[in-house]
Amino acid sequence: MAIVPPTRILLGPGPSNVHPRVLRALSMPLIGHLDPAFIALMEETKHLLRATFRTANALTLPISATASAGMEACLVNLLEPGETAIICVNGVFGTRMVDIAERCGASVVLVEAPWGHVIEPEAVERALRDAGQAKVVALVHAETSTGAWQPLEEIARLVRAADALFVVDAVTSLGGCPVLVDQWMIDACYSGTQKCLSGPPGLSPLTFGPRAVEALRRRRSKVQSWYLDLSMIERYWGEERVYHHTAPISMNYALLEALRLIEEEGLEARWARHERHHQALKAGLAAIGIGLHAEKGHQLWTLNSIRIPDGVDDAAVRSALLELFGLEIGGGLGPLKGQVWRLGLMGESSTEANVLLALSALERVLPRCGYALNAGAAVEAAARRLAGA
Repeated sequence: MAIVPPTRILLGPGPSNVHPRVLRALSMPLIGHLDPAFIALMEETKHLLRATFRTANALTLPISATASAGMEACLVNLLEPGETAIICVNGVFGTRMVDIAERCGASVVLVEAPWGHVIEPEAVERALRDAGQAKVVALVHAETSTGAWQPLEEIARLVRAADALFVVDAVTSLGGCPVLVDQWMIDACYSGTQKCLSGPPGLSPLTFGPRAVEALRRRRSKVQSWYLDLSMIERYWGEERVYHHTAPISMNYALLEALRLIEEEGLEARWARHERHHQALKAGLAAIGIGLHAEKGHQLWTLNSIRIPDGVDDAAVRSALLELFGLEIGGGLGPLKGQVWRLGLMGESSTEANVLLALSALERVLPRCGYALNAGAAVEAAARRLAGA
């Protein structure tokens, strides 16, 4: 039987909807991973990834796996047993970094903040002072589990002054809000294709700056993971074209088409679109008495962590949205399970129509779940914000 998945409006924490051009790219005929035509595609992909990361780093490429592999690739290539890693934790994905670093045999120093808050530079400065010589400082730019948006510039200056490597998770920010790798002195950064880049899940764009590449060259031991060893992967993506693994051809077609769409829109215009739709959603929610979980001043444009009103059944609302409107949003993770909904406005999913649909659907569903509201208020407030009122 043919595979016929239902049509969904993807407003969860990922994946996001994709452009029809990206779907068409996925259906193009396969060629070999060393075919001259595919090599030309690889070169264009690297060029557009550098533009999207705002970097000149030569070692910029998509890892052939999901964003979790991008996280792992950064840490296993930079950390060796006995080295110190300072890892900032204010949500699920910081805790994953800790787990990976410990598996590398690193000594991990935690810098923690409540879920929904950002890491303060002073806390990182204290950790750098107390830890001695840290090899790596790692944190999440856009914490998908909480909707918190982490400022990077001041922490980057502290890390560089301490001669450590700055590793940044930009999975939910790249392509949706500013990520300026060179300007912010980020040494290693990774993302995922399925969020603001609006490709299918399965690749993890990654960039290593000169200091990170130098650390890779100076390793005393083999990289823990053969598959994610960048000293070998870069030889396939570089001029030598040495076989390492069979690249996922169709996924790379899709990524290239998604990056072309970003170039056509313009990064600044794309960032502005995400901000506009976030602000409209936030205004609509406020009109019916619902707020965001992340601390004010640090709320992501791309992932809105919405406080669930008291007495409202989390799963019942999400199920009703999916059944009645074909609209997917996510639930909370870890200590935020049952406390927040995670509504993504990422890439192709970040549209005026989706903002108004989500609010209209919530206005229909919430009263059925015991939450009283002024019908139409959310949509009206969002529409006013979108109109510039």
